[in-house]
Amino acid sequence: MKLLRSDGDATLYENRDEVRCPACGDPFSRILLTERREHSFDLAEAARLCVSREESRLVVCTHG
Repeated sequence: MKLLRSDGDATLYENRDEVRCPACGDPFSRILLTERREHSFDLAEAARLCVSREESRLVVCTHG
């Protein structure tokens, strides 16, 4: 996993290790971990988007 961006409330990683998506089980391209209540996404490159909720954060994985 390579850290692409972190601002305290949201962290974005690129998946370089074939880590599997917690929602569908397939390897994902990028993962966003956010504690924000609202978040907007630019999905120009994503073929599929998976979302899962943990106790204190939202997990968003893009595939494609």
